Amino acid sequence: MKINIDLLKKFESGLDPSHPETSKIPAKVLGYGEISTVFEIEDEPNLACKRMPIFRHQEELDQYKIIYNEYNRILNDKVGINVPPFGFASFDCERYIVCFDVQEKLPPQLFGNKLIHTLDDDDIVTFLHQILKQLKKVWDFNKKGTDIQIGIDGQISNWAIRDFSPNSPRIDSQTRLYYIDTSTPFIRKNGVEQLDPELFLRSAPSFLVWLIRWLFLKDVMTRYYDFHLVAVDLIANFYKEQRPELIPGLVHVANDFFAKEAKGLDIKPLTVEEIRSYYKEDALIWTIFLAMRRLDRFIHKWILRKPYIYILPGKIKR
Repeated sequence: MKINIDLLKKFESGLDPSHPETSKIPAKVLGYGEISTVFEIEDEPNLACKRMPIFRHQEELDQYKIIYNEYNRILNDKVGINVPPFGFASFDCERYIVCFDVQEKLPPQLFGNKLIHTLDDDDIVTFLHQILKQLKKVWDFNKKGTDIQIGIDGQISNWAIRDFSPNSPRIDSQTRLYYIDTSTPFIRKNGVEQLDPELFLRSAPSFLVWLIRWLFLKDVMTRYYDFHLVAVDLIANFYKEQRPELIPGLVHVANDFFAKEAKGLDIKPLTVEEIRSYYKEDALIWTIFLAMRRLDRFIHKWILRKPYIYILPGKIKR
């Protein structure tokens, strides 16, 4: 993919992380992650540019670039999960190194978190079934026993429909999907995680890094290799997306899939109570975490008088 790196440099130099919408080069925020923000930059409207200002040394960036490209290649060529056309750009800034993971921008109405508000209930069930079929490919690949295993974040907003017509909003067994969250490349080689877990801590409040490392980092680095936990997180998204009434039926669909189509993987069945408990805990953790990040931003800007290079979302409805 051809990337205008000069434009990205100008965009970064004129970016106000506290108010990205007022930056020198106009841009629209498409989404937020824990360590990244996805932009549509005015002069490149067909690209989604995921900004990641988390690297301190060139060696860190070089290793990340290798596994980012490898992860995309494995998903697309070996696992059989389609990813959008992608690219990569990076450069030094005054106090940090920033990279942009770039993808072809897809229409927002084609993403799962939007579709579950526009599709009828039967099509949502079919959509979930299609996602589970895609996820199964990951564990089928891992089960082959090669020296490489991959993990995946299967949440609903990470999936988009290919070749979807808004005028005929139907999903069936032939509907093709895109998986878009390749910027967190979970790859293990001979059981060793290739992605440096410390990168997840870069955007964390400085006064909480030790606690997060102690309590949560291992869970973050292992949960995406467990099909059961990935399915729990996927269906729990329906609480966040304000469709909780669908969850009992979706749990039934997932358990039926595990018992029949994924029987050989021996996945433990889900329960509605497990989904509910997981979501309550997850929502509480991220609510507190975001509040602490805002406090950290305040400390950096107004007490330490240092720039805060990360971008925080506004209030998130849960």
